[in-house]
Amino acid sequence: MPRRCPATINGMSGRTIALVTGANKGIGYEIAAGLGALGCGVGVGARDGHRREDAVAKLRAVGVDAFGVPLDVTDDASVAAAAALVDQRAGRLDVLVNNAGITGVWPDAPSTVTPENLRAVVETNVIGVVRVINAMLPLLRRSAHPRIVNQSSHLSSLTLQTAPEVDLGGPSGAYAPSKTFLNAITVQYARELAGTGIKVNGACPGYVATDFNDFQGTSTAEEGARIAIRLATLPDDGPSGGLFEDAGTVPW
Repeated sequence: MPRRCPATINGMSGRTIALVTGANKGIGYEIAAGLGALGCGVGVGARDGHRREDAVAKLRAVGVDAFGVPLDVTDDASVAAAAALVDQRAGRLDVLVNNAGITGVWPDAPSTVTPENLRAVVETNVIGVVRVINAMLPLLRRSAHPRIVNQSSHLSSLTLQTAPEVDLGGPSGAYAPSKTFLNAITVQYARELAGTGIKVNGACPGYVATDFNDFQGTSTAEEGARIAIRLATLPDDGPSGGLFEDAGTVPW
């Protein structure tokens, strides 16, 4: 079960502060709602201003201490401004959930994927995550229990992709490889930050009914958010550098 967000961290007053990217809808919104329900103050990161503020209003209506964070993960200036906003509001960041992502053009078989589509997907799903983490690291280092969660996918797993008995749909030349790349980045951050208290893990939400798949998924967004919430609230003896689903560990 996820832990409640503490009201005070190592003498610093105030709620635990979380930032969720791509939090205006779908799984990201439910992650924000779930963390808010545990007592976290939640920054709703999103590009679209209207959707972002609608999400903030909905969260506040159910008692979540939510605030909007204008954030385009593909833009250096936008990410820097988001870090400054969080710094001004709280002076630190305790939880970062990198949920923002795109599928790109679909289907995206390797033989038909275009370089433009591949670049766009990697720019958001991988480089965007690196951009946000690096901008937020100074704030995370001020936290007593910092956590980073990178939203991955079962499609990222080379073990599952090459298992004849596992059906993960057709071959993918952009989206699935971008998540495999993200897994590699997650491991390297975990290695670099070992011993600092910052835990970095990947979350696999499952086949969730969102606009990513025209709502054909078999799980709800709330169900898909569970693993990210759990990883965001890990105890200090929890894992780092792993890939997890709600039921446990996912093979690389």
